[in-house]
Amino acid sequence: MSLPLIFEDNYKKLGLEIFSDNNLEIINGNKFRYDIKVFFIPARYELSVDFNHFKTTKPSLFFITNQHLKVEKGEEEAMLLYYNRDFYCIQIHDKEVACDGLLFHNVFEIPFVELNEEETDIINNLFQHIKDELESRDSSAEEMIRTYVKQIIIRATRKWKKQNLNNDNVKIPSSELDIFRDFSRHLEIHFREKHNVADYADLLHIAPKTLTHKFKNLNLDSPNQFIINRILLEAKRLLFYTDKAVKEIAYDLGYEDPAYFNRLFTNKIGSTPANFKKNYTSGKKYKI
Repeated sequence: MSLPLIFEDNYKKLGLEIFSDNNLEIINGNKFRYDIKVFFIPARYELSVDFNHFKTTKPSLFFITNQHLKVEKGEEEAMLLYYNRDFYCIQIHDKEVACDGLLFHNVFEIPFVELNEEETDIINNLFQHIKDELESRDSSAEEMIRTYVKQIIIRATRKWKKQNLNNDNVKIPSSELDIFRDFSRHLEIHFREKHNVADYADLLHIAPKTLTHKFKNLNLDSPNQFIINRILLEAKRLLFYTDKAVKEIAYDLGYEDPAYFNRLFTNKIGSTPANFKKNYTSGKKYKI
């Protein structure tokens, strides 16, 4: 029996899982729920990320943090790289290549990049190098693996920018990118206790009106709407995947008045929280 492909040292952890239709159970579930995850998935895979459904038409990389994930179908072998922030912290290691808020937990809900044949070969080689290092269990493996992880993230960030900036999907000029990346990062960290645009403008060291205008100038939803959307996404996760009562979820999300939270959810989702929990069956569907 082969040893598990995992590196652990004090608080640091990184592992690699290889899966297909034959063993999807190792991916689906809560085993990797709180890890940072990079999926290297061939074409003809079907998966759900939170309430969005995807069908891959090309080899793709998916970048998942605390979203709920379910792989529904996949014939060829795919790979899951998972690690914690002690092994590789996005904010510390990759600020200079603008990864934070782009690949992971970006406000645009585009958690993937598609790869052409050449890019697929490069990424496959990087995953293979990581596998080799994990199998070697050499004393220098940790730093070698970290360099390969960084290469994957840098290449994927470049590809994400090429696929999503200044086109019909996002249309953000590179000069404006930092503000949206940093907004995404702060929103992911603080959405439970900071519900106002002014809170995020303060974190970004700009005026609330300036932040709102930056979104408006690019025909994006307002920052207030992004904040509400993030809160409602978490509410839907808690309703669908846990047994928490609506009142408890309201408190978890920073609302002291559960009735106000109930009205907000009903107004935006078109269903009361209780009915959503009872009746939800499927979300938006995407083909990539």
